[in-house]
Amino acid sequence: MQPLDLTAIAGTLESLEETIIYKLIDRAQFAVNERAYQPGASGFEGEKERSLFERRLHSQESMDAEFGRFHVPEERPFTKGLPAAKRNVLSPDTGLATIDYEVVNLCPTILQRYQALIPTVCPEGDDGQYGSSVEHDVYALQAIARRIHYGALYVAESKYRDDVAGYCALIERAATDAMMEKLTRREVEDRIIKRIRDKAVQAQAQVNLALRRFVDPEVVVRFYRDTLIPLTKEGEIAYLLHRPSDP
Repeated sequence: MQPLDLTAIAGTLESLEETIIYKLIDRAQFAVNERAYQPGASGFEGEKERSLFERRLHSQESMDAEFGRFHVPEERPFTKGLPAAKRNVLSPDTGLATIDYEVVNLCPTILQRYQALIPTVCPEGDDGQYGSSVEHDVYALQAIARRIHYGALYVAESKYRDDVAGYCALIERAATDAMMEKLTRREVEDRIIKRIRDKAVQAQAQVNLALRRFVDPEVVVRFYRDTLIPLTKEGEIAYLLHRPSDP
């Protein structure tokens, strides 16, 4: 099998940037709305533990699981105890090594970082739009998680195939610091950050400030730089450490 095309992988990752930017902008049109995240305040009768956000996320992922979403390696769920797929799911060859992809599930950290992001993109206070707020939260989270896990899995496999001996030596020693250095390409990361800044500006170039809230592009840039890129590389290392050795 030929190595995965890193250029094509980078193109897919780039195509997800607009989705994430627009999802964050959509969420920013509503207040922080802390009540939507308070356990037992979902408004659903008999729901005493979960927040409205947790209820919305679980409901979305339960439906997604029935449709087979999480059979795709880069689609990792945030919630546990999801139903099995109720349709026959085709599993085309991804080119990835066969592992338990849950070992590359970064969703707990993604959720934590996203929740910390909300007050930086949303206006303070409570506008009562809890349902809309958590709806956009779910869509933003799923887009972010897909981008991180896709990059983690496919970039790692592509780089591994480009230097099997080099990576095998590091994997054998579990030399994670050396692996991180080998995986990191500063010039690529700098290009991504510049592109994110430009896209965040362009996405709001003609926004009507009387109707829509403007999101500071630097907030999106920091989230990409400090969360998406580092977590992607963390996922790459997790994948490589669990990847079976080639003969």
